[in-house]
Amino acid sequence: MGIRKKTNKNPPVLSHEFVIQNHADIVSCVAMVFLLGLMFEVTSKFAVIFITVQYNVTISTPEGLEETPMSHFHHGIKDLATVFFYMLVAIIMHAIIQEYVLDKMNRKKHFSKTKHSKFNESGQLSVFYLFSFGWGTSILLSENFLSNPVTLWEGYPHTLMPFQMKFYYICQLGYWLHALPELYFQKTKKEDIPRQLVYIFLYLVHIAGAYILNLNRLGLVLLVSHYFVELLFHVSRLIYFSNESRQMGFTVWAVLFVLGRLLTLSLSVLTVGFGLSTAENQGFDLAAGNFNIFFVRITVLAAICLTQAFMMWKFINFQLRRWREHAQAQTLKKKQVPSKSKSKKDKANGVNGVSSHGADSPRARKEKAS
Repeated sequence: MGIRKKTNKNPPVLSHEFVIQNHADIVSCVAMVFLLGLMFEVTSKFAVIFITVQYNVTISTPEGLEETPMSHFHHGIKDLATVFFYMLVAIIMHAIIQEYVLDKMNRKKHFSKTKHSKFNESGQLSVFYLFSFGWGTSILLSENFLSNPVTLWEGYPHTLMPFQMKFYYICQLGYWLHALPELYFQKTKKEDIPRQLVYIFLYLVHIAGAYILNLNRLGLVLLVSHYFVELLFHVSRLIYFSNESRQMGFTVWAVLFVLGRLLTLSLSVLTVGFGLSTAENQGFDLAAGNFNIFFVRITVLAAICLTQAFMMWKFINFQLRRWREHAQAQTLKKKQVPSKSKSKKDKANGVNGVSSHGADSPRARKEKAS
């Protein structure tokens, strides 16, 4: 992210600089239009599509002698409108965190341009990963997915989701979609745009794929584990910027990163490769949401494996670069120490020479006597 400088000059209305400086206010006005639409009967039916979660299904579940109605949700085309609205909310929250938290910290630290950009990126992602990890973990515990892993593939297709799970996916898609216009709003450097586009694209493809293919349970488990590792990395980077001697977090992150990739591959192969392949409900039925065929399973596994391989490749390059920089720093220190000791030794020899050939030396006294 680039550094946004606030000036007293008022840029022309609807110019690039005007949109960048006031994008949070503009987006807030757009979101307010949808909220005001709920107040009028004519527009409420249209506005509710953007704000509330759609496709509600009520199911009666037996609890003791009585049946309790419970609301579940499935996905559909109207979810695009809901994702768009929460994308606007994500842009507003992004601006609030940037202005009232990160910018104030940046003024105190006086970071360089490079550190300023990385600090903003890690600060924003740390808040998002912490929120998403905590929310996702609460869903996993309430639905007992961790205590009973068989539920990841048992009863597929999982077309019906509880409200919290569906809303979680809506917010995830909204957040990663908001990252695209943020590249413009934050004046991201041209050399950083390809890197950010790659990981935004990977997030959107995997989250949307799990959501559309009704692999929402597996996707939730993998997201929570991945977000925990990413949270540790960005928190470690924030600590490193405050004190460069504190690098223990990166070591812990490196170990958990590798374990996270192994966990992702293991759960994916177990669920998609073995669980769904042996399930009773085989076949392709778009209306029923069943995508349990060989081609889809292979495509899903290939996408996951290629993504994990790409992440490991980037991780290895990152570690090699760190080790190379550390080795160069150590080499420079070793070269500086002998040079300093040599200069001190030469200086000492000069002093000894003067004292040994000075006026008080035996040789001088002998020459003087002769």
